[in-house]
Amino acid sequence: MTNFLKKSLLTIALCSPFITPAVLANDHVETANPLLYSVAWKQTAAEYQALYYQGFNIARMHVELALAKHKKGDKPLAIVSDFDDTLVLPLDYWAMLVDKNIDFFDDPIWDEWIPKNKMVASPGSKEFLAFCAENNVEIFYITSREQGERTFEYALGNIKHLGFPLKDESHLTVLRDTSNKETRQNEIMKDYDVAVFLGDSLNDFRRKYYVKGDVAGRKAKMEEDRDLYGKKYVLFPNPTDGHWMAGIFGQSEPEANDENREKLKQAAAGKL
Repeated sequence: MTNFLKKSLLTIALCSPFITPAVLANDHVETANPLLYSVAWKQTAAEYQALYYQGFNIARMHVELALAKHKKGDKPLAIVSDFDDTLVLPLDYWAMLVDKNIDFFDDPIWDEWIPKNKMVASPGSKEFLAFCAENNVEIFYITSREQGERTFEYALGNIKHLGFPLKDESHLTVLRDTSNKETRQNEIMKDYDVAVFLGDSLNDFRRKYYVKGDVAGRKAKMEEDRDLYGKKYVLFPNPTDGHWMAGIFGQSEPEANDENREKLKQAAAGKL
């Protein structure tokens, strides 16, 4: 942006309530930060919190049903859960991006933020996990992260900081070089009867949903398993990031550039 244009915008701003300092500071004047609506919703909406309570209520009903049906000699019961945006909410991280006028997920900021233990338990998660632990239902956490050699240590620290039950370290799986949770899920299902899977992304349930660059194809995969949602799979809302973005951009964490901003606009306009 030229100095002449910046000065012109400043003049316009004196007469218009629609040009804010944040807009003036951003060279992409024509593009508002696409995170604003979704982050504002996460921060303020009672509906956002209610969806978590609803999800954990549904999950508990399935665990209770599994407990009622469980007989001596059956495989032990378990639940398998994703971590970020399922059991915990990184609201402070998203607030930081918005404050910095960053409009796409930022890996370096995320990696520095993780060890600070600023995540909060999602509404209803602690009560649900406590219920499972009290009823001898094994809790397996599976998360996909990469913060170097201390990645597992940081994830373990998050769990301990929040006071979540953890039987032993074998119940925490941290995938550093892949987001494919299916291999570990299959291992667990060999020895346990999994009452319910929890996640904020379809890919938290099975790998088949990780369809890149094909929004319609990903939806088609979802339709194949429509009878499992709310039954075997409990899905939580996440409008800021996740594998749904791979359907649009071909990757889950696209670069913050004008090409991807335009692609996001096309997706919002229903043109993909």
